[in-house]
Amino acid sequence: MNNMESALAFLEKSEAGVIELEKLLTAIPALAPESGGDGEWKKAEALEAWLKARGIVDLEHHDSPDNRVSDGKRPNMIATIKGKSPGKRLWIMAHTDVVPEGDRSLWETEPFQAVVKDGRIYGRGVEDNQQGLISSVFAALSLVENKITPEHDVMLLFVADEEFGSVYGIQWLLANRSLFKKDDLIVIPDGGKPDGTEIETAEKNICWLKVITKGKQCHASRPDDGANAFLANCELALAFNRMEDETFPDRDPIFDPRRSTITPTKKDANVPNINTVPADDAFYTDMRILPQYSVDFVLAECRKRMDEVEKKYGVTMKYEVIQRNESPATPVNAPVVTLLARAVEETYGVKGKAVGIGGGTVGAYLRTAGYPCVVWSKQDETMHAPNEYAKIENILGDAKVFVRMMLAER
Repeated sequence: MNNMESALAFLEKSEAGVIELEKLLTAIPALAPESGGDGEWKKAEALEAWLKARGIVDLEHHDSPDNRVSDGKRPNMIATIKGKSPGKRLWIMAHTDVVPEGDRSLWETEPFQAVVKDGRIYGRGVEDNQQGLISSVFAALSLVENKITPEHDVMLLFVADEEFGSVYGIQWLLANRSLFKKDDLIVIPDGGKPDGTEIETAEKNICWLKVITKGKQCHASRPDDGANAFLANCELALAFNRMEDETFPDRDPIFDPRRSTITPTKKDANVPNINTVPADDAFYTDMRILPQYSVDFVLAECRKRMDEVEKKYGVTMKYEVIQRNESPATPVNAPVVTLLARAVEETYGVKGKAVGIGGGTVGAYLRTAGYPCVVWSKQDETMHAPNEYAKIENILGDAKVFVRMMLAER
């Protein structure tokens, strides 16, 4: 057999190993301090020992300090399989933290005890993100076990803190280390669809806005004596929503929906009784903007409409940015996109397609730093839900995709 056949044959016999590693990692709840947990250290220790015992020994730590956890640090670990030639390294990045189990009464199995049933592995974290982590590990292990040297270095990156903003994970690494190079190929197996066709290459720019309005309180029977902050905010919310067409006319077919969306959502309570005109009112807007429009441009347009409403209703308005994130798109013809699409088609018999999403991923941080990347996996998207599961066939199938990428000449 040639190298590719040997590696794929190894994966065909790896179901027991996949189950073993899923059980090991699921039994160690890697919860962030924000969720009342102690971080990912024990889980990373168990993973490191497991890798070393199986011949993946080129490991290095780039841990971020965090005095809220008992070990005082959050683990960021790299496993390297050295290749024949420098440059064009393939990175596969997965995260070790998980979200809490939520309402246990909704679970049919123990959340932190992996259970195998009907070709699926159930448990908290088995899909998010242990499916991607384990797929990458077994792809690398198929090379080690068969003494195969890939064309270029293979880098498995296991990061902390993805579920709470990646402050101690990829954000810390980008700010404090120089790990990546411009010709690196980066895959993040932390999102996807059941058919495996969607390759996420772009994210809408995100801005969450709180608008705080001050008017003048009065009796509701004499509204002209006051300045109704709630009524002003109602008009502003509609004006914000109209910006979808008036201000951001572009449409991009890789996104669903294809347009920028500006959606008023949450509203704070104002007066406790019905017959009082409120002097104070606040509401929130979730804005998902096509990448060609900057957040600064969006905020300037919002301010224009606030000025108009202020003048009309005699109120004062200010905004607070609750969250903002923006990143350029990975070109749909980037080497990592074409290489992954080819491997997906060879493995699953489907054609991969570049898509954009409205949600945020760690890919945005890498793209902002100038490193094109893709988010991809073949999964049923059960993350964060009760009875989360990963299909064993998907774990091994994705591992075959990664092997084909590792052994490809590029």
